[in-house]
Amino acid sequence: MNDNKTQTSCFHCGLPVADNFDYPVTILGEPRPMCCHGCKAVAESIVAGGLESFYQHRTAPSRKAEDLVPDELRQMELYDQERLQQGFVEVDEDNLRSASLILEGITCAACVWLNEKQVNALPGVLEFSVNYSTHRARVRWDASRIQLSDILKAISAIGYIAHPFDPGRQEAVFKRERSLALRRLAVAGIGAMQVMMLAVPLYGGVEGNLMHFIRWVSLIIATVVVFYASRTFFQAAWRNLRLRQVGMDVPVALAIGLAYSASTWHTLTGSGEVYFDSVCMFTLFLLAGRFLEMGARHRAGQAAEALVKMLPATAVRLQGEEHQVVTVADLAPGDRLLVRPGETIPVDGLLLEGESSVDESLLTGESLPLAKGPGDRLVGGSLNIESPLVMQVEQVGEDTVVSAIVRLLDRAQAEKPRLAQMADRVAGGFVFGLLLLASGVALWWGLQAPERAFVITLSVLVVSCPCALSLATPAALTVATGTLTRQGLLITRGHALETLARVTRVVFDKTGTLTLGQLRLQQTIPLGEMDAQRALQLAAALEQRSEHPIGRLLLASNSAPLPPVSELKSRPGHGVEGLIEGRRYRVGSPRFVSELSNAELALEPDNLAQITLTRVALGDESGLLAWFELADQLRPDAEETLRQLRVQGIALSILSGDGEGAVAAVASQLGIADYAARLHPEDKLARVRQMQKQGEVVLMVGDGVNDAPVLAGAQVSLAVGGGAQLAHASADMVLLSERLLPLVTGLTLARRTSRVIRQNMGWAIGYNLSAIPLAAVGLVAPWMAAIGMSLSSLLVVINAFRLKK
Repeated sequence: MNDNKTQTSCFHCGLPVADNFDYPVTILGEPRPMCCHGCKAVAESIVAGGLESFYQHRTAPSRKAEDLVPDELRQMELYDQERLQQGFVEVDEDNLRSASLILEGITCAACVWLNEKQVNALPGVLEFSVNYSTHRARVRWDASRIQLSDILKAISAIGYIAHPFDPGRQEAVFKRERSLALRRLAVAGIGAMQVMMLAVPLYGGVEGNLMHFIRWVSLIIATVVVFYASRTFFQAAWRNLRLRQVGMDVPVALAIGLAYSASTWHTLTGSGEVYFDSVCMFTLFLLAGRFLEMGARHRAGQAAEALVKMLPATAVRLQGEEHQVVTVADLAPGDRLLVRPGETIPVDGLLLEGESSVDESLLTGESLPLAKGPGDRLVGGSLNIESPLVMQVEQVGEDTVVSAIVRLLDRAQAEKPRLAQMADRVAGGFVFGLLLLASGVALWWGLQAPERAFVITLSVLVVSCPCALSLATPAALTVATGTLTRQGLLITRGHALETLARVTRVVFDKTGTLTLGQLRLQQTIPLGEMDAQRALQLAAALEQRSEHPIGRLLLASNSAPLPPVSELKSRPGHGVEGLIEGRRYRVGSPRFVSELSNAELALEPDNLAQITLTRVALGDESGLLAWFELADQLRPDAEETLRQLRVQGIALSILSGDGEGAVAAVASQLGIADYAARLHPEDKLARVRQMQKQGEVVLMVGDGVNDAPVLAGAQVSLAVGGGAQLAHASADMVLLSERLLPLVTGLTLARRTSRVIRQNMGWAIGYNLSAIPLAAVGLVAPWMAAIGMSLSSLLVVINAFRLKK
């Protein structure tokens, strides 16, 4: 190509380059223009594979990328369309985008590492992490620098397929994965049985033409096993080596390839030993272990899938009197929907008409249905039980509570805690060290006993695959987070469970955490001749136009007809005054009410000194007529939760911004000696910092709004109350239900998870430390090595599944 054409034509295929396409690829030391994303993806793959010399020796422009890449690559640019992205892409306040993807082709932890390294290196990608258990990835990118299709093509360039998460498609991917694994397992099983039967006479010492015949038949069977059943190992190993990486499939492919090649050569030459039985047995056991691990992995990732599958595909939209069945993707805020009994609520919204019970158990872990009436919020995914409801759509797509839960769950499962990062580093270096060790073993035995060198080296390669080491942590974390999600405790950060297991002190906020955060009228206490019903009627009449929460509460608590009120006046922060049936009344603060009669304040009733937050008085010109006791309620299971925490040896504290009396009353009722009142958020953070300096591992439990600084400052934090707060949760965990007891479950399960992870790590390391020396000295045959390696991986998965109980 001449220089002029290079500037105006695609360096790969020779077609013109559009002026607005500025994504060059550096080839042979210079940036080269590309005409489209497809040519860019192919060129980058050629460069990544170290094949740049292809461009020096070609005699004509290459075929256009669309002729080289599969249909999936050509369709990827559709995912850049704004309308299509509305269903699966979340856009934050900085116009940065994030989405959940499904990855096909993941076979081990090394695949996860390879994808993360490849995509995180792309300019414009801010974060990319893969959940090994579910094969789902979370990607966050800057759309002004890179398009989603570029990310998908970069993944395809290294041999994997990625596409936006869709529950139906993921189920199809899992079915296809299981079907292919079963076929390969069947071929390996049949081949192994046939070759093992043929190996019996060989071990018995058969010679001559019969020996050669058996070897040739074994070669034919083993060839099918190697080139079909073992193909996945060679593909993964080649993918790693092409990118100058060493993954766990490299020693596996090396072992199978060496044993098969040597056996084939010995069959052709009629001399030496053959290892077709070891090749087929190794393939069978390795595929069997991976198949069982795949089934466990699929089941372990079902927590998020169950949430997504709760949402129906269609909804009944009301257009005047007409009922229209539409897809949920076509709904918009403001639409009115009809939800019949037995149907699932499709999106988040406000209940306009009807009363019914709603089952939110899959979302919150609450076992009993909740009563819903006009004005209450409805959450998509919950089940309407009794009566038809008319609702108004408020949130759709990525803005719904279910989407937020899945998003946070993905983030937690994708983030790697300290133990997982350590295991990845150990496993990565272990493979390289294993290859060096195998080379040393081969050299030593080649000098000492050349006839045994090959089979012993083969055993070392087989026995030491670090699959169990890489599975030890993610398997346990995935099972534990799924179990807690079903209990109504959502883990949103990867480190949460690991840190929760070490907690020594739990610090509670008061209002909205230990209490429900909702004022209620406890009782009306009349003074003198005034009866309670009449007092509440007068107070409600005075408050009938009030927007103050206390005024609305008094109005809602009254069931009697309201008398007419004149000369109604409100004094903000004090109360309301008005004329009823010729008498002037006031309701509000005791001081404001007593000013009307110029009388001294009457003594407050003794029972108001419990956990009352607010005392409201009613009076006229003659003096005080009644007290209204308004109290915040303790959460029903608060006392039991704190009792169980004490049993576990956890120290308890309350840090609150409320008044001294209210905090002291709650602390006294719950038996908490360490408490502090009238604290600003920065004061709470300072107190927590002081606890941490004293060696405490602090769990902060707050409502997630004004407690954001101290939630972030504690080693681990829990926000009480999900709903709208899920979208901006600053805590490491979110309590989805109104119960506190899942906190105890979380602490217990976190400690069990920590033990299981350490058991898995100990087993994986101990197995390799004991098995490798035995194989190196010639005490482990290749078929024994295959069984041991497969069982070690399966054991850590089974051990992790104990956390489901």
